[in-house]
Amino acid sequence: MRIRRIKACLNGGRPFPATPADLAAEAAAAVRAGAEAVHVHPRDPDGRESLAAADIGAALTAIRAVCPGVPAGVSTGIWMTGGDPRRRIALIREWSVLPDFASVNVREPGFADLVRLLAAAGVAVEAGVWASAEATALAGLPVRRALIEVLDTPAAEAVTAADAILAALDAAGHDGERLLHGEEAACWPLITHAGRLGLPTRIGLEDTTVLPDGTPAPGNEALVEHALRIWTYAAR
Repeated sequence: MRIRRIKACLNGGRPFPATPADLAAEAAAAVRAGAEAVHVHPRDPDGRESLAAADIGAALTAIRAVCPGVPAGVSTGIWMTGGDPRRRIALIREWSVLPDFASVNVREPGFADLVRLLAAAGVAVEAGVWASAEATALAGLPVRRALIEVLDTPAAEAVTAADAILAALDAAGHDGERLLHGEEAACWPLITHAGRLGLPTRIGLEDTTVLPDGTPAPGNEALVEHALRIWTYAAR
């Protein structure tokens, strides 16, 4: 399940895509454009981000029907349970349709317990590292991939921020897989930087709604096409 170049992050907190059918359609388009895996935030029938078994299962089943063999992952953001780590664990224990991977943010309460639970169930864990000081939290845990996530950062500072987290992971002795990406203004500079470093990255409506020239992106397919082109050029 190693990602070599691009993972598509289809929705995040955006209002679209939300339904299982829309997620499946966007996933299929992203994969056609070159995405090697997809990451989604499933919704309940009212459109709220959800960790409920029925909502996770519906989204994953729809995506797998149109993208057979493509790894599909989900968020475990604690905001979906109002900040309650015990409620989050309880909901995830109820999952009957399991994702191939799940992202868990290091800074959220209950991080280590959730990593162990998911790994024991056979779900690969991506640890979201947002700051250098968080790098040591991965030690001794069954984390498949570290996500170097540069958030709320101006474009001009994105590379410096990413390199600081990468250096901290080195210093902490983390030698597992790494994926580098940014959100909003930091998104496109870090697609280029990831290519230069030979690290996989991600792109999708979760991270940005605009193309490199600032024009609105028509969907995840166009974002993946542009990102893959930029990453490949930078990797030469």
